[in-house]
Amino acid sequence: MNLIIRLLVTAIVAFLLTKILPGVHFEAFSTAIIFAIVLGVLNLIVKPILSILGLPLTIITLGLFALVINAAIILIADYFIDGMVVDGFWWAFIFSIALSIITSLANSFFSDGE
Repeated sequence: MNLIIRLLVTAIVAFLLTKILPGVHFEAFSTAIIFAIVLGVLNLIVKPILSILGLPLTIITLGLFALVINAAIILIADYFIDGMVVDGFWWAFIFSIALSIITSLANSFFSDGE
C-alpha cells in the first residue's frame, strides 16, 4: 500500500509541476501515473549504474553531479513515454530538483512513522 501511495504522490507532484514549469508537459494525468512507474523502474535499474559510472565526478563535485544524473533519468523517462515532453536538459534539471524536494516532503507527510 505504501508503494501505491508513493507512486500517486509522485504522479500528482509531477503533474502539478508541469502546470508551473513551462518546459515540461504531460498530455494527461494518466501520463503522469505512467511517468511515476517508469521513473521508479529507472531509479531501480539505471540510476545505480549511472551513479557508479559517475562516482569520480560525483566525488569531485562534492555530490552535485548526482543532480545531473537525476536530470538524465528524467530525460530517459521522456524518451520512453509518448505523452511526456521535456524541452531540454535544463528543464529536466529544474524539474528533477523540484520533484525530488516536493515528493520527499509529501512522502514524509504521508508516511506513518515507519
